[in-house]
Amino acid sequence: MYAITGITGQVGGALARTLLAIGQPVRAVLRNLDKAREWEALGCEIALASMNDASALAAAFEGAEGVFILPPSEFDPEPDFPEARAVIDTVMTAIEWAKPRKVVCLSTIGAQATQTNLLTQRTLMEQALSKSTVPVTFLRPAWFMENFAWDVEQARAEGVIASFLQPLDKPVPMIATADVGRVAASLLQQDWKGHRIVELEASQRVSPNDAAAAFSKVLDRPVTAQIVPRDTWAELFTAQGMKNPQPRIRMLDGFNEGWIAFEGADDAVVKGETSLEAVLRVLAKAAA
Repeated sequence: MYAITGITGQVGGALARTLLAIGQPVRAVLRNLDKAREWEALGCEIALASMNDASALAAAFEGAEGVFILPPSEFDPEPDFPEARAVIDTVMTAIEWAKPRKVVCLSTIGAQATQTNLLTQRTLMEQALSKSTVPVTFLRPAWFMENFAWDVEQARAEGVIASFLQPLDKPVPMIATADVGRVAASLLQQDWKGHRIVELEASQRVSPNDAAAAFSKVLDRPVTAQIVPRDTWAELFTAQGMKNPQPRIRMLDGFNEGWIAFEGADDAVVKGETSLEAVLRVLAKAAA
């Protein structure tokens, strides 16, 4: 039995469906029963637990062959990431109580960075789980291609995508969530000792100009990428409702300056199968 947290999200859902398709038993770990019917219909066992309830989470992990941890992301965290630290403490307690055979934890590209940024939430999770006596694989995917969902409307209406990734011709490691789920399913079925890191990106890196060209094909109209000036970010994010935009700004700096990157050798990075154009076609259809 594989216990899957975050199963209602894109990565967790892709992971669960991959396992179910090959006949593997899945326990869907859900915060409430609202979406249980969908997963029960697919053959999942249901466990109710939030990421802030150690007892319920331990019960959900009990007897599992493997557990997938998808930590909730806090996009506007308080200073020093108290929200992430609370979840980390709960997850650590639940794993030590339940003692599943192994754990795969969704982390991120650049989790090894020492500069504080939005992805530091994943750094903290890695640091904590590295102390676990249970074997843990940290899956570090690249920038999610699905982040371009925010650009579909402007690309379709105005022929522009606003880019925080800069310069416009700089290729960035990216990955489709479907590939993240597929690789996570493979990792859960493997055996290993101790702790390991697996890094994941698509077969080709994507610059903002490449993304604009892909949008042009998908939308059948010219689309160009335009830089959002760095000195406008704080005001822009604050106007959007963020209370503490600095971690997000520093994350973007990390990609642009190159210190958010893969830690291992290039030839050791696992490659995905899904192209950006394929992802954009799905996003464009959903937004139509």
